[in-house]
Amino acid sequence: MNSYRHSVVLDEDKCTGCTTCVRRCPTEAIRIIDSCAEINTNRCIDCGECIRVCPHKAKKAMCSKFEHYLHYKWKIALPAPALFGQFNGLEDVDEVLQGLLDIGFDDVYEVAKAAELVSSYTRIFLKTPGIKKPVISSACPVISRLISLRFPYLKDNILPILPPMEIAAMQAKKLAKERNPELNDEDIGVFFISPCAAKVSYIRNGYGNYKSNIDVVVSVSDIYFLLLGAMKRSSVPKISSEAGMIGIGWASTGGEASAILNDSYLSADGIQNCIQVLDSIENGNIPQIEFVELCACIGGCVGGVMTIENPFIAKTRLQTVRRYLPVSRNFLSSDNNFVPENYITDSLPTYTPISRLSDSMSESMRMMASIQKLRESRPGIDCGACGSPTCRAYAEDVVKGLAGETRTCVVIEQRSMKKKGDDAGDC
Repeated sequence: MNSYRHSVVLDEDKCTGCTTCVRRCPTEAIRIIDSCAEINTNRCIDCGECIRVCPHKAKKAMCSKFEHYLHYKWKIALPAPALFGQFNGLEDVDEVLQGLLDIGFDDVYEVAKAAELVSSYTRIFLKTPGIKKPVISSACPVISRLISLRFPYLKDNILPILPPMEIAAMQAKKLAKERNPELNDEDIGVFFISPCAAKVSYIRNGYGNYKSNIDVVVSVSDIYFLLLGAMKRSSVPKISSEAGMIGIGWASTGGEASAILNDSYLSADGIQNCIQVLDSIENGNIPQIEFVELCACIGGCVGGVMTIENPFIAKTRLQTVRRYLPVSRNFLSSDNNFVPENYITDSLPTYTPISRLSDSMSESMRMMASIQKLRESRPGIDCGACGSPTCRAYAEDVVKGLAGETRTCVVIEQRSMKKKGDDAGDC
């Protein structure tokens, strides 16, 4: 039984069975059954690609609404850096931070501030003798889950430092209790403002055995519309931002990698590009580098499916926001040369194979032979019209008993009709 709680869900009433999502899913997690998509929860990595490409808006990301959680006595907003790229003409991050207070939050802790701390500790970690390189960022939950499903030999390459949103939540709760001793844990609600569905799933499931400190996840798109009115009404905001260029830069591809302050890194975005990079690392076909930053969304977190703005426009806006900021407001002192124990996690994702045919080797070999035989009988153009993403996937579905062998192949059907027509013309 699958125990992983996903955030990407299907609205069956809107689905037409068009196969667009089937052909674009990077883990082949979707099938069309009885003219409707069906998501295999064991294969889904919550990348949101199906949400992005569905022409009928039949896929959506499930998250919470801010107004449903007003019962907390002390509500803390954790804005992801991607939020700042959504607003046209924004020149001062403090306008957004003040807006968050105006719409009902009691405090704000920038995830960008925590990102600068993670960058500093990553630089320290990379100097640790004997670690497995290249070190792969743990900031994108899609990549961590993808590695757990498809790249088990790369598990030890994952950076064992908690992602910025977790450290932000940890520090925000600590500060809230220091400043308000009358508050207990149940009184404090930590709200992460998320750009993507994968972070919702991460918070629901934790990281390995680690339980998240975040209580509620709301989408950037929902908060954006609440902020628009509040920011128009607001007067000159107080100076409260505690993040610099490095922290805000985490919102875009390359921001995290460049913050290690050396040239020995690689950054890539887009889930298919990330899969190619992971393949190269696993096969040893990659230069000697220290750090790899992989973002499932095009453009980085600004390209998440729960944002409003085009990722490239948002990235341009962030360049304006960063223009007058210091490089970092959270550099560590020279005598700080270790990573705090509570920032490190040893609860890395466990390998969960998605392509295993059977627990028995002999049975797996028999099934592989059957799959290959059936695969050779198909046209091999991988159109997805039968409901499976590829002819190979269709053959596997049949052998596993997940699909009937009589499922129509439109290519074979057309070829058969053409042959019948040609034969009739010869008579």
